[in-house]
Amino acid sequence: MTALAIRGGHLVDPAAGVDGAKDILFIDNRVAEIAAPGKLKTANGAETLDAKGLVITPGLVDIHVHLREPGQGYKETIATGTAAAAAGGATAVAAMPNTTPVND
Repeated sequence: MTALAIRGGHLVDPAAGVDGAKDILFIDNRVAEIAAPGKLKTANGAETLDAKGLVITPGLVDIHVHLREPGQGYKETIATGTAAAAAGGATAVAAMPNTTPVND
């Protein structure tokens, strides 16, 4: 079992109606508990990440990306574009069909 406690971040989750400081406990890569700062019940032994001053959100979706492959790989590739998206917090992207041939 792996456990990670993210502490003190500002959680924004519109679907759950949450917008405030929270601690989040992940067990085996799944959210196990969300609580007010310092109130996690089961975080003993968990790796801790201090998120004070940071915003925590569910995965973001970028609906307008130019991956440029095939045909224009010298501008951007699928690998570099998706790596940049992931580094920026996106968990999904929608590639524009402006490639030669058109991507699918």
